[in-house]
Amino acid sequence: MAFMNHIFLGLLVFYFLYSSFSSQEKRSEPPGPSALPLFGNILQFDLKRPDKNLCEFAKKYGPVFKVYFGTTKVVVLAGFKTIKEALVNYSEEFGDRDISPLSYDLNHGHGILFANGESWKELRRFSLTTLRDFGMGKRLAEEKILEECQHLIQLFDEYKGKPFDTSRPMNYATSNIISSIVYGSRFEYDDQRFQNLVKRANETISLTGSPTVQLYNMFPRLLSWVKNRQQILRNLEDTVQDIKELIKSIKETLNPQICRGLLDCFLIRKQKEEDSIVKDSHYNETNLIFTVSNLFAAGTDTTATTLRWGLLLMVKYPHIQEKVHEELDRVLGSREVRVDDRKHMPYIDTVIHETQRLASIVPMSLPHKTRDTLSKRLDGTIVFPLLTSVLYDESEWESPYTFNPSHFLDEEGKFFKPDAFMPFSAGRRMCLGEGLAKMELFLFFTSLLQRFRLTPPPGVTEDELDLSPGVGFIVNPIPHQLCAVSREGF
Repeated sequence: MAFMNHIFLGLLVFYFLYSSFSSQEKRSEPPGPSALPLFGNILQFDLKRPDKNLCEFAKKYGPVFKVYFGTTKVVVLAGFKTIKEALVNYSEEFGDRDISPLSYDLNHGHGILFANGESWKELRRFSLTTLRDFGMGKRLAEEKILEECQHLIQLFDEYKGKPFDTSRPMNYATSNIISSIVYGSRFEYDDQRFQNLVKRANETISLTGSPTVQLYNMFPRLLSWVKNRQQILRNLEDTVQDIKELIKSIKETLNPQICRGLLDCFLIRKQKEEDSIVKDSHYNETNLIFTVSNLFAAGTDTTATTLRWGLLLMVKYPHIQEKVHEELDRVLGSREVRVDDRKHMPYIDTVIHETQRLASIVPMSLPHKTRDTLSKRLDGTIVFPLLTSVLYDESEWESPYTFNPSHFLDEEGKFFKPDAFMPFSAGRRMCLGEGLAKMELFLFFTSLLQRFRLTPPPGVTEDELDLSPGVGFIVNPIPHQLCAVSREGF
């Protein structure tokens, strides 16, 4: 089977790189299910969770296959070896982003999430450098997160052990981390503009994965009227207006000698290029607005969603929560956690990584588009790296469909990370905020579990807790409540 996987992928890459565009030669294509005219394979999909159907197709057609979303052909890559080969070993060929109709509606090719070419390269490089300058993976970011942990703990305390939904607290906390890096300061949780920015970002990401929006992406000329698309566009309009007002207020106190956050750095760079009369500068107002919007959305929902899964899993599996508490008490006692403590808490590290693996919050990744770097001609095949097929790869994980922290423990009980752990994707389009996200997950999770014992609402048993995923581009738990009871001594 491994040999056949390699052959399939080799043929596909060979086709992408070397196939002629001659109309007289029929180009070989991957296998796949029979498709209907116009509809393609959509009648074979549950549009609430298309990744599940794609995983089933992978079992039948192999690690490289094609499907049609309407009239659009998509090549799906499945399994760890196949996706690593494509995204890492052929990162240039698989490195462009496919921009769906809705993605274009939202970004128009600007920013860093749904853009290609020189503008994307420059803005990604700038964003990554600036995130690192402002502490991503360093002590400065650690202090920001630990400060936010105290605000989050205070918010949990306000529920006094009674049931509550974790979505609002977790989204506020993670939003404030990216806000402090982008804007140079955090927001108070009762700030109305902040609440609206978070609410719209979460709603937009959720609606993006809805069946009607997926149908719009397949048939944009016919379905531009769908309600969810219209709501997303209204959210965009309001968010852009809020960002413009924030930019205006920051401009009023801008000091070219001091960068308080990414927005300051961008504005200073923009002014320098305007003064130097740089032609076709990528540092313009439009790219600033969409870069800020992209970072805020991406930096909010993914980390908050993973943390919500982590807390829910602790309630679902109290014996694992008990082991987490034991390690926290033994290593920390009552003192504040630090990033350096991670190496002394291997079990907690495994729990966090296993949460990321099992939750698989971006199951289909963001779509890629291929290009022929040898002839410099855009090949343009849309490619879905099916990340959930990596995180659930039966040849890589002992029990892929169950919550099993031992996936990340070696025989001596020490933490280790298998190569097939790929929640942030890989290659040129790998999540640029990975370092920040990993730090947030560790510090928020440990701070909350050190302070609280998490339990189901009264009258609900652990067995009754539902781990079914919700609907959305980023896969949240379905709506639920839990109780956070202060632990003795805190």
